Amino acid sequence: MVEIKTDAALAAMREAGRVVARALAAAREAARVGVSLRELDDAARAVLDEAGARSPFLGYRPSFAPTPFPAVLCTSVNDAVVHGIPTGYRLRDGDLVSVDCGAELEGWTGDAAISFTVGTPRPADLRLIEATRRALDAGIAAATVGNRIGDISHAIGTVAREARCGMPGDFGGHGIGRRMHEDPHVPNQGRPGRGYPLRHGLALAIEPMLMAGGRGGYRTATDGWTLHTEDGSRAAHFEHTVAVTDEGPRILTAL
Repeated sequence: MVEIKTDAALAAMREAGRVVARALAAAREAARVGVSLRELDDAARAVLDEAGARSPFLGYRPSFAPTPFPAVLCTSVNDAVVHGIPTGYRLRDGDLVSVDCGAELEGWTGDAAISFTVGTPRPADLRLIEATRRALDAGIAAATVGNRIGDISHAIGTVAREARCGMPGDFGGHGIGRRMHEDPHVPNQGRPGRGYPLRHGLALAIEPMLMAGGRGGYRTATDGWTLHTEDGSRAAHFEHTVAVTDEGPRILTAL
C-alpha cells in the first residue's frame, strides 16, 4: 500500500535526510588511499550516533539475504554495483567507490547514495559517474505532480541508454517513509505515462545504478549481498530521497 505523507511527515523526513547527507559526507571525507571500508563505516556510524539516529541498514535481512546486513553503510568498489559489505579492504589509487546510507530519526527514514573516485581517477570512471548523476537528476526532474512512476523510469533509462550503460533490471528505487522500503517500486527503465500516479506527499527513493559494460548482467557474491557486474566492468550508484510536492520535487537528503 502506498502511503501519502503529510507536510509534517515530509519535514520530519527532511531531518532524517540531513543526517544521511552528513554521514555520506563524512564517509567521503574519510575515503583516501589506504583507508579501509570499515573505517568509512565507522565515520558514518559516528554521525548517526551523534544525531541520535538509527541505521535501517544494520541488521536488515530481506528475503534474498543469507544473513542480516552487518553495517550502517553499503560500500561497493569498482565492479560492485550495490550492497557491498564494509570489510577490511583498503582503498587503492583509482578505485571507484559507491556508498549508500540510510538513517531513521524520530520514526522517519532517509536513504541516499553517492559515487566517487579515490586518488587518481580514470577518465572512463568520471564519465560513468557523471552519467549516473545525470540519470538521477533526470529522474528527480520527472517526479512532478501529474506524472507517473513510468515517467521517472523513462527519464533515468533514457540517460543510461544515451551513455551506452547497462542497469540491473531487478533493482531500482522505492517508496520510503516510516520504513526504508515501501511501495511503490520505482524501476530504472520504463514507459512514460505508465504506473502509479504522482501526487503531493509521495516520498520516493530514486536510485539509478549504471554499469559501464552496457549489458546489465550481474552476479551475487558469495557473501550473499554484494552485486557485481557480470562482465567485470565498473559501476556507479546515486540516490536521493525525494518528495513529490505541488511546488515541484523536493530533495530530502541534501545537506
